[in-house]
Amino acid sequence: MTSLGDREARADHHHADIAGSCLFDRRVSAIAHVSVVAYFVNKVTRQSGCAACARAARGRSAWRARVLHGTLSVVTCEQDQACGEQYSGDVKSVLLTEEQIRAKTQELGAAIGEKYRDIEGDLLLVTVLKGAVMFVSDLARAIPIPTQMEFMAVSSYGSATSSSGVVRILKDLDRDIQNLDVLIVEDIIDSGLTLSWLMRNLASRGPRSLNVVSLLRKPEAKKVDVDVALVGFEIPNEFVVGYGLDYGERYRDLPFIGTLHPRVYTD
Repeated sequence: MTSLGDREARADHHHADIAGSCLFDRRVSAIAHVSVVAYFVNKVTRQSGCAACARAARGRSAWRARVLHGTLSVVTCEQDQACGEQYSGDVKSVLLTEEQIRAKTQELGAAIGEKYRDIEGDLLLVTVLKGAVMFVSDLARAIPIPTQMEFMAVSSYGSATSSSGVVRILKDLDRDIQNLDVLIVEDIIDSGLTLSWLMRNLASRGPRSLNVVSLLRKPEAKKVDVDVALVGFEIPNEFVVGYGLDYGERYRDLPFIGTLHPRVYTD
C-alpha cells in the first residue's frame, strides 16, 4: 500500500513510469510543445461514478476558454547554476521556471474567477495533501472572488511508481459539500486513476457543481474518462519534482518544476 497525500503513485500523489533500465533513458527534447487547454463543465449530478460526471457534462452548454500554444524550454542544470543547489546536483533539468508557474497561476485564477463570478456563496477549493499545497495557496490568491479551502488525505494501493486506483481516505473533508460549488485543485494528473475515484466520491455528496483544475497533466491521464475543467501545462511523460512535487518527500521546496538525474533513484 502506498500512502498518497500528494500524488497518485508514490507515497503521495504522483504517477510516473521509471521502471528498470527505462529510468530516464529518454531525455526531454530541447523544445516540447505545451498546450494550455481550458474548458469548464457545468453542474454534476448527485450520481456517483465518473460516467455520471461525464453524462452531466455532455449535452449542456460547457464553457470553453481560448486554447493557447506555447513552448516548454528545457534548461539543463549544467547551463543554469540556480538548479536546486541545496540538493547537491540532483536536479537534471528545469521544465518550468518560477516565473512561468507564477504567470500561469495568474491566468488560471483569472479564468476561474470569470467562470464562478455569479455563484451563490464562496467557491470551495478541495485539495489532496500534500503535493498541491503550494499551488492551491498561490491559486487562491490569484482568484478574484472569495474562496474557502478544504483538504483530504488518501492512500492508494500500488507500487511506489504506480497507482491501482483503489483508494481509502486517511483524512476526510471537515464539512458537508452538498449544494456547494466545488473545485478540485490538483498539482499533477499522471494516470488519472485516483482523480477518477475522487470525482466519483465527491459527486456522490451532492455538490452544486464539481470541476477540476490541474497545474500539470501527462499524456497517460487522457486515457481515463475524467472531465478536467482547466489545465495549466501539458508536460512530457517524465517524473517531475519541485513546487510541492516530491520524490521520497524531498524536493518539494524547489521553486521550479524539473527532473532528477537517474542516479537519484539508484543511490
